[in-house]
Amino acid sequence: MDLQHWLNEALANHEKWTADYGTFTPHSSLQVDPTVFGSALAELQDRLRDNYPFFHPRYAGQMLKPPHPAAVVGYLSAMLINPNNHALDGGPATATMEREIISDLAQMFGYSTQHLGHLTSSGTIANLEALFVARSLHPTQGIAYSAEAHYTHSRMCGVLNMEGHAVQADNRGRMDLDALETLLKTGKVGTVVVTPGTTALGAIEPVHEVRELTRRYDARVHVDGAYGGFFTLLAGTDLPAAPWQAIADCDSVVVDPHKHGLQPYGCGAVLFKDPEVGRFYLHDSPYTYFTSDELHLGEISLECSRAGAAAAGLWLTLRLLPLTRDGLGEVLAAGRRAAVRWSEMIRESDSLELYQEPELDIVTYFPRTDPRTLSAIDAASHRVMDTGMNAPEDPIFLSVARASRAAFEARHPGITADADGARVLRSVLMKPESEDYLDTLHARVLSLLAR
Repeated sequence: MDLQHWLNEALANHEKWTADYGTFTPHSSLQVDPTVFGSALAELQDRLRDNYPFFHPRYAGQMLKPPHPAAVVGYLSAMLINPNNHALDGGPATATMEREIISDLAQMFGYSTQHLGHLTSSGTIANLEALFVARSLHPTQGIAYSAEAHYTHSRMCGVLNMEGHAVQADNRGRMDLDALETLLKTGKVGTVVVTPGTTALGAIEPVHEVRELTRRYDARVHVDGAYGGFFTLLAGTDLPAAPWQAIADCDSVVVDPHKHGLQPYGCGAVLFKDPEVGRFYLHDSPYTYFTSDELHLGEISLECSRAGAAAAGLWLTLRLLPLTRDGLGEVLAAGRRAAVRWSEMIRESDSLELYQEPELDIVTYFPRTDPRTLSAIDAASHRVMDTGMNAPEDPIFLSVARASRAAFEARHPGITADADGARVLRSVLMKPESEDYLDTLHARVLSLLAR
């Protein structure tokens, strides 16, 4: 895709639209010296080189990748206008796009046409809104989440002055259902957070089993699909269907288009199965809600100003890569295929060992050391990551995750636990290009170990 061509098209169309309103002279206070601008831009470009190559498949570290060119063009097209999706008055076109997007996401998750939702600036804010509604419905009860859940839940419980309960994880990094039931029996929990795709391991928590369990104790279920939510597109083909199909029966769900939705940062989403929860957002803003009797997005969100450009970028992307298995789903499937194949290569290796079987597109592994101790594994994992990242030629970029002694013993009982835990190597293969680059990546890791 020729990004330069479509950026030029976007700029040309913007100029045609603005010309319809007549010419005017920009104010002198906005004028800058082209020479000074050129110098400042050159400095900016130079400073931006102090980044890791998130765009390249040799970067297999954190959950970072560039947006799709369609997202860039869509975002830029709207950014030049700079609409605010808080109110229809601030962004009528992009607010309509946002509603269409939310309808598509609701359909993907199996929600009925009667739902409530909107985009947010992040998954953190989306989860905050879901927990805000949970507190409004059950003000005297707390929130349960897995010990392997994203830290946003414990943090947001603090923000909302709610009691958070971390439930121990099983030996696959998922919420332990026996421990959850013990907690539910106390009556202290009003909402359970379940994560189909944890950010550390990519573990798929059993949404269907959690939903069945919570029914017995009259508790709600919130699905944190910030990372894994779009894998719903692979349910029943590449992945077991049950956890993903159960989302339709859960009370709320969060997903981050700026992760697997190919968008630039600043694009999360929250959806509620029951549109009546909108009453908890009730407020009025007489100087912003005045040109339309329709529901303004700001009336059902905690955030005020929000970039309409985020909706435009996602809307255009989904026109080209729709929420189907053969559309956006194929992008996710490529990363998962890469993770599965790499796990097979690691199992056949004499110098690497899988920490845990991948379920999505995150691979965790560690060097085979002599002696086989946690301290040796910790040192070797860090050395591989550091050496690869700082190699003057042919660098690769991995990350590490810290595994506790108990977690290691559950998965690898033959390793001597001479420390409280150990770092393991962790690679996120969320770029579809990782599938084609995998042989090179694997060989490079092996070469670092051979040193």
